[in-house]
Amino acid sequence: MAKAKIAVNGYGTIGKRVADAVRAQDDMEIIGISKTKPNYEAAVAHQLGYDIYAPAANLGAFEKAGIPAAGSIEEMVEKVDLVADCTPGGVGEANKALYEKAGVKAIWQGGEEHELTGFSFNAVSNYEGALGLDFVRVVSCNTTGLCRVIYPIDKAFGVNKVRATLVRRATDPNDIKKGPINAIVPDPIKLPSHHGPDVKTVIPHINITSAAMKIPTTLMHVHTVNMELKNECTAEDVRKVLGSQSRIRFVGQGISSTAEIIEVARDIKRPRNDMWENCVWTDSVTMHEGELYFFQAIHQESIVVPENVDAIRAMMELESDGAKSIQKTNKAIGL
Repeated sequence: MAKAKIAVNGYGTIGKRVADAVRAQDDMEIIGISKTKPNYEAAVAHQLGYDIYAPAANLGAFEKAGIPAAGSIEEMVEKVDLVADCTPGGVGEANKALYEKAGVKAIWQGGEEHELTGFSFNAVSNYEGALGLDFVRVVSCNTTGLCRVIYPIDKAFGVNKVRATLVRRATDPNDIKKGPINAIVPDPIKLPSHHGPDVKTVIPHINITSAAMKIPTTLMHVHTVNMELKNECTAEDVRKVLGSQSRIRFVGQGISSTAEIIEVARDIKRPRNDMWENCVWTDSVTMHEGELYFFQAIHQESIVVPENVDAIRAMMELESDGAKSIQKTNKAIGL
Protein backbone atom coordinates (compact mmCIF):
# COMPACT_ATOMS: atom_id res chain seq x y z
CA MET A 1 0.00 0.00 0.00
CA ALA A 2 1.30 3.45 -0.91
CA LYS A 3 2.11 5.72 2.00
CA ALA A 4 -0.20 8.64 2.70
CA LYS A 5 1.46 11.91 1.70
CA ILE A 6 1.21 14.43 4.53
CA ALA A 7 2.11 18.10 4.90
CA VAL A 8 2.31 20.01 8.18
CA ASN A 9 1.22 23.61 7.78
CA GLY A 10 2.78 25.44 10.72
CA TYR A 11 5.98 24.18 12.34
CA GLY A 12 5.61 25.47 15.90
CA THR A 13 5.05 23.78 19.23
CA ILE A 14 2.53 21.24 17.90
CA GLY A 15 3.54 21.17 14.24
CA LYS A 16 7.13 20.10 14.78
CA ARG A 17 6.00 17.29 17.04
CA VAL A 18 3.31 16.14 14.59
CA ALA A 19 5.87 16.15 11.77
CA ASP A 20 8.25 13.93 13.75
CA ALA A 21 5.44 11.58 14.77
CA VAL A 22 4.18 11.22 11.19
CA ARG A 23 7.72 10.61 9.98
CA ALA A 24 7.96 7.71 12.45
CA GLN A 25 4.94 5.89 10.93
CA ASP A 26 5.45 3.26 8.22
CA ASP A 27 2.18 4.08 6.42
CA MET A 28 2.74 7.84 6.10
CA GLU A 29 5.40 10.20 4.79
CA ILE A 30 6.08 13.89 5.28
CA ILE A 31 6.20 15.81 2.00
CA GLY A 32 6.94 19.13 3.62
CA ILE A 33 6.39 21.59 6.44
CA SER A 34 5.65 25.30 6.29
CA LYS A 35 7.17 28.30 8.02
CA THR A 36 6.27 31.93 7.42
CA LYS A 37 9.69 33.29 8.43
CA PRO A 38 13.26 31.93 8.23
CA ASN A 39 13.72 31.78 12.01
CA TYR A 40 15.53 29.25 14.20
CA GLU A 41 12.69 26.72 13.88
CA ALA A 42 13.00 26.85 10.10
CA ALA A 43 16.76 26.35 10.40
CA VAL A 44 16.24 23.33 12.65
CA ALA A 45 13.63 21.88 10.27
CA HIS A 46 16.17 22.17 7.45
CA GLN A 47 18.82 20.45 9.59
CA LEU A 48 16.37 17.62 10.26
CA GLY A 49 15.86 17.11 6.54
CA TYR A 50 12.35 18.51 6.11
CA ASP A 51 11.44 20.25 2.87
CA ILE A 52 10.35 23.75 3.85
CA TYR A 53 7.61 25.70 2.12
CA ALA A 54 6.78 29.34 2.74
CA PRO A 55 4.39 32.08 1.63
CA ALA A 56 5.29 33.03 -1.92
CA ALA A 57 6.07 36.61 -0.86
CA ASN A 58 8.62 35.37 1.69
CA LEU A 59 10.61 32.94 -0.46
CA GLY A 60 13.28 35.58 -1.05
CA ALA A 61 13.78 36.03 2.69
CA PHE A 62 14.46 32.29 3.08
CA GLU A 63 17.00 32.37 0.27
CA LYS A 64 18.70 35.42 1.81
CA ALA A 65 18.86 33.64 5.18
CA GLY A 66 20.50 30.59 3.62
CA ILE A 67 17.57 28.30 4.37
CA PRO A 68 16.46 26.63 1.12
CA ALA A 69 12.73 26.76 0.46
CA ALA A 70 11.20 24.05 -1.72
CA GLY A 71 8.38 26.31 -2.88
CA SER A 72 5.22 28.07 -1.79
CA ILE A 73 2.65 26.74 0.67
CA GLU A 74 0.20 26.44 -2.22
CA GLU A 75 2.67 24.20 -4.05
CA MET A 76 3.15 22.07 -0.93
CA VAL A 77 -0.60 21.55 -0.53
CA GLU A 78 -0.96 20.41 -4.13
CA LYS A 79 1.54 17.57 -3.56
CA VAL A 80 -0.18 15.85 -0.65
CA ASP A 81 -3.19 13.76 0.36
CA LEU A 82 -3.75 15.50 3.69
CA VAL A 83 -2.60 18.62 5.52
CA ALA A 84 -2.20 18.73 9.29
CA ASP A 85 -2.89 22.40 9.96
CA CYS A 86 -0.92 23.35 13.06
CA THR A 87 -1.08 27.10 12.61
CA PRO A 88 -2.06 29.22 15.64
CA GLY A 89 -5.67 29.14 16.81
CA GLY A 90 -7.88 31.36 14.70
CA VAL A 91 -5.42 31.33 11.79
CA GLY A 92 -6.16 27.88 10.42
CA GLU A 93 -9.76 28.65 9.56
CA ALA A 94 -8.62 30.93 6.72
CA ASN A 95 -6.70 28.02 5.17
CA LYS A 96 -9.79 25.91 4.54
CA ALA A 97 -10.41 27.48 1.13
CA LEU A 98 -6.86 26.58 0.08
CA TYR A 99 -7.37 22.93 1.01
CA GLU A 100 -10.76 22.78 -0.67
CA LYS A 101 -9.33 24.27 -3.87
CA ALA A 102 -6.53 21.67 -3.91
CA GLY A 103 -8.97 18.85 -3.13
CA VAL A 104 -7.02 17.60 -0.12
CA LYS A 105 -8.11 16.44 3.32
CA ALA A 106 -7.19 18.52 6.37
CA ILE A 107 -6.91 18.34 10.13
CA TRP A 108 -7.15 21.36 12.42
CA GLN A 109 -6.22 21.73 16.07
CA GLY A 110 -8.35 22.57 19.11
CA GLY A 111 -7.81 26.29 18.77
CA GLU A 112 -10.37 26.30 15.96
CA GLU A 113 -14.11 25.99 16.46
CA HIS A 114 -15.96 22.68 16.11
CA GLU A 115 -18.15 24.20 13.39
CA LEU A 116 -15.16 24.53 11.05
CA THR A 117 -15.18 20.78 10.37
CA GLY A 118 -18.32 19.46 12.04
CA PHE A 119 -16.32 16.59 13.57
CA SER A 120 -14.10 16.80 16.65
CA PHE A 121 -11.76 13.86 17.17
CA ASN A 122 -10.37 11.85 20.06
CA ALA A 123 -8.90 8.47 19.17
CA VAL A 124 -10.27 6.38 22.04
CA SER A 125 -13.71 8.03 21.94
CA ASN A 126 -14.77 8.30 18.29
CA TYR A 127 -12.07 7.00 15.92
CA GLU A 128 -14.51 5.14 13.67
CA GLY A 129 -16.55 8.30 13.12
CA ALA A 130 -13.58 9.92 11.34
CA LEU A 131 -13.15 7.13 8.77
CA GLY A 132 -12.91 8.68 5.31
CA LEU A 133 -13.77 12.22 6.40
CA ASP A 134 -12.26 15.17 4.53
CA PHE A 135 -12.07 17.62 7.44
CA VAL A 136 -11.50 16.87 11.12
CA ARG A 137 -10.64 18.90 14.21
CA VAL A 138 -8.40 17.29 16.84
CA VAL A 139 -9.59 18.70 20.14
CA SER A 140 -7.35 20.71 22.46
CA CYS A 141 -4.92 19.32 25.00
CA ASN A 142 -7.34 19.77 27.90
CA THR A 143 -10.30 18.31 26.02
CA THR A 144 -8.15 15.38 24.88
CA GLY A 145 -7.14 14.72 28.48
CA LEU A 146 -10.74 14.83 29.70
CA CYS A 147 -12.07 12.59 26.90
CA ARG A 148 -9.39 9.98 27.54
CA VAL A 149 -10.59 9.44 31.11
CA ILE A 150 -14.31 10.12 30.76
CA TYR A 151 -14.95 7.77 27.84
CA PRO A 152 -13.61 4.52 29.38
CA ILE A 153 -15.10 5.27 32.79
CA ASP A 154 -18.48 5.99 31.21
CA LYS A 155 -18.23 2.77 29.23
CA ALA A 156 -17.42 0.76 32.35
CA PHE A 157 -19.67 2.34 34.99
CA GLY A 158 -21.82 5.02 33.34
CA VAL A 159 -21.40 8.72 34.11
CA ASN A 160 -24.22 10.90 35.43
CA LYS A 161 -22.18 14.08 35.63
CA VAL A 162 -18.60 15.36 35.40
CA ARG A 163 -17.28 18.40 37.21
CA ALA A 164 -13.77 19.43 36.18
CA THR A 165 -11.56 22.26 37.46
CA LEU A 166 -8.61 23.05 35.23
CA VAL A 167 -5.47 24.72 36.54
CA ARG A 168 -3.81 25.83 33.32
CA ARG A 169 -0.24 26.70 32.53
CA ALA A 170 0.09 30.33 31.48
CA THR A 171 2.03 29.66 28.27
CA ASP A 172 4.51 27.23 26.72
CA PRO A 173 8.15 27.10 27.94
CA ASN A 174 9.56 28.87 24.87
CA ASP A 175 7.03 31.71 24.85
CA ILE A 176 8.42 34.93 26.34
CA LYS A 177 5.48 37.18 25.41
CA LYS A 178 2.66 35.88 27.60
CA GLY A 179 1.75 35.75 31.26
CA PRO A 180 0.61 35.96 33.96
CA ILE A 181 3.95 36.46 35.72
CA ASN A 182 2.69 36.90 39.28
CA ALA A 183 -1.03 36.26 39.35
CA ILE A 184 -3.77 33.64 39.36
CA VAL A 185 -6.33 34.44 36.68
CA PRO A 186 -9.85 32.95 36.46
CA ASP A 187 -10.07 32.04 32.77
CA PRO A 188 -12.83 32.82 32.03
CA ILE A 189 -14.36 34.67 34.97
CA LYS A 190 -17.83 33.88 33.63
CA LEU A 191 -18.61 30.22 34.29
CA PRO A 192 -18.64 27.55 33.04
CA SER A 193 -15.49 27.42 30.92
CA HIS A 194 -15.52 26.24 27.29
CA HIS A 195 -13.87 22.91 28.10
CA GLY A 196 -17.07 21.10 29.09
CA PRO A 197 -18.93 22.01 25.88
CA ASP A 198 -15.83 20.99 23.94
CA VAL A 199 -15.92 17.53 25.50
CA LYS A 200 -19.53 17.27 24.33
CA THR A 201 -18.43 17.77 20.70
CA VAL A 202 -16.70 14.37 21.09
CA ILE A 203 -18.97 12.59 23.61
CA PRO A 204 -22.33 14.37 23.18
CA HIS A 205 -24.29 12.60 25.93
CA ILE A 206 -21.90 13.47 28.76
CA ASN A 207 -23.21 15.96 31.32
CA ILE A 208 -20.13 18.03 32.18
CA THR A 209 -19.44 21.38 33.83
CA SER A 210 -15.96 22.93 33.90
CA ALA A 211 -14.06 25.87 35.36
CA ALA A 212 -10.51 27.02 34.66
CA MET A 213 -7.77 29.32 35.87
CA LYS A 214 -4.30 30.27 34.63
CA ILE A 215 -1.27 30.27 36.91
CA PRO A 216 2.41 31.26 36.47
CA THR A 217 3.87 27.99 35.21
CA THR A 218 4.80 26.67 31.76
CA LEU A 219 5.16 22.92 32.29
CA MET A 220 1.73 21.27 32.36
CA HIS A 221 -1.96 21.68 33.15
CA VAL A 222 -3.54 19.96 36.17
CA HIS A 223 -7.18 18.85 36.36
CA THR A 224 -9.28 18.08 39.40
CA VAL A 225 -11.91 15.65 38.11
CA ASN A 226 -15.09 14.67 39.93
CA MET A 227 -17.57 12.19 38.44
CA GLU A 228 -20.95 11.07 39.67
CA LEU A 229 -21.24 7.49 38.41
CA LYS A 230 -24.33 5.45 37.58
CA ASN A 231 -23.08 2.11 38.89
CA GLU A 232 -21.30 1.30 42.13
CA CYS A 233 -17.57 0.67 41.99
CA THR A 234 -14.44 1.00 44.10
CA ALA A 235 -11.37 3.15 43.58
CA GLU A 236 -9.50 0.00 42.62
CA ASP A 237 -12.13 -0.76 39.95
CA VAL A 238 -11.51 2.69 38.47
CA ARG A 239 -7.74 2.21 38.57
CA LYS A 240 -8.12 -1.01 36.63
CA VAL A 241 -10.14 0.72 33.93
CA LEU A 242 -7.76 3.64 33.63
CA GLY A 243 -4.78 1.31 33.79
CA SER A 244 -6.05 -0.54 30.73
CA GLN A 245 -5.69 2.64 28.66
CA SER A 246 -2.33 2.92 26.89
CA ARG A 247 -2.42 6.71 26.92
CA ILE A 248 -2.94 7.00 30.66
CA ARG A 249 0.09 6.81 32.97
CA PHE A 250 -0.21 6.45 36.72
CA VAL A 251 2.26 8.52 38.72
CA GLY A 252 3.34 8.03 42.30
CA GLN A 253 6.56 6.94 44.01
CA GLY A 254 7.07 10.39 45.47
CA ILE A 255 5.96 12.35 42.40
CA SER A 256 3.96 15.24 43.78
CA SER A 257 4.30 17.89 41.06
CA THR A 258 4.32 18.57 37.35
CA ALA A 259 8.04 19.39 37.56
CA GLU A 260 8.80 15.83 38.65
CA ILE A 261 6.62 14.41 35.86
CA ILE A 262 8.61 16.35 33.27
CA GLU A 263 11.80 15.11 34.94
CA VAL A 264 10.54 11.54 34.43
CA ALA A 265 10.05 12.32 30.74
CA ARG A 266 13.63 13.56 30.58
CA ASP A 267 14.95 10.52 32.43
CA ILE A 268 13.20 8.03 30.14
CA LYS A 269 14.66 10.01 27.22
CA ARG A 270 11.42 11.17 25.65
CA PRO A 271 11.97 13.53 22.69
CA ARG A 272 11.63 17.14 23.90
CA ASN A 273 10.70 15.60 27.31
CA ASP A 274 7.23 14.96 25.94
CA MET A 275 4.63 13.18 28.03
CA TRP A 276 2.00 11.99 25.56
CA GLU A 277 -0.10 10.31 28.25
CA ASN A 278 -2.53 11.69 30.83
CA CYS A 279 -0.63 11.48 34.12
CA VAL A 280 -3.06 10.39 36.84
CA TRP A 281 -1.89 10.42 40.45
CA THR A 282 -2.58 6.88 41.62
CA ASP A 283 -3.29 7.83 45.23
CA SER A 284 -5.69 10.58 44.20
CA VAL A 285 -8.20 8.12 42.73
CA THR A 286 -10.87 8.14 45.44
CA MET A 287 -14.50 7.17 45.85
CA HIS A 288 -16.22 9.42 48.40
CA GLU A 289 -19.94 9.21 49.14
CA GLY A 290 -20.49 7.46 45.83
CA GLU A 291 -18.53 9.96 43.73
CA LEU A 292 -15.17 9.61 42.00
CA TYR A 293 -12.32 12.09 42.43
CA PHE A 294 -8.80 12.25 41.02
CA PHE A 295 -6.03 14.57 39.85
CA GLN A 296 -4.39 14.37 36.43
CA ALA A 297 -1.63 16.34 34.71
CA ILE A 298 -1.67 17.15 31.00
CA HIS A 299 1.43 18.00 28.97
CA GLN A 300 0.00 20.64 26.67
CA GLU A 301 2.88 20.56 24.18
CA SER A 302 2.55 16.90 23.26
CA ILE A 303 -0.69 15.18 24.32
CA VAL A 304 -2.51 15.83 21.02
CA VAL A 305 0.36 14.56 18.86
CA PRO A 306 -0.61 10.85 18.77
CA GLU A 307 -4.22 11.95 18.25
CA ASN A 308 -3.20 13.76 15.06
CA VAL A 309 -1.53 10.61 13.76
CA ASP A 310 -4.61 8.50 14.49
CA ALA A 311 -6.85 11.11 12.85
CA ILE A 312 -4.72 10.90 9.70
CA ARG A 313 -4.96 7.12 9.70
CA ALA A 314 -8.76 7.22 10.08
CA MET A 315 -9.34 9.90 7.46
CA MET A 316 -7.07 8.15 4.96
CA GLU A 317 -8.69 4.80 5.87
CA LEU A 318 -5.31 3.23 6.50
CA GLU A 319 -6.80 1.37 9.47
CA SER A 320 -10.49 0.86 10.28
CA ASP A 321 -9.97 -0.24 13.90
CA GLY A 322 -9.23 2.54 16.37
CA ALA A 323 -7.54 0.27 18.91
CA LYS A 324 -5.16 -1.03 16.25
CA SER A 325 -4.33 2.49 15.10
CA ILE A 326 -3.61 3.60 18.66
CA GLN A 327 -1.35 0.59 19.16
CA LYS A 328 0.50 1.28 15.91
CA THR A 329 0.96 4.96 16.64
CA ASN A 330 2.17 4.30 20.17
CA LYS A 331 4.74 1.75 19.03
CA ALA A 332 6.10 3.98 16.31
CA ILE A 333 6.67 7.00 18.56
CA GLY A 334 7.86 4.99 21.57
CA LEU A 335 4.87 5.38 23.87
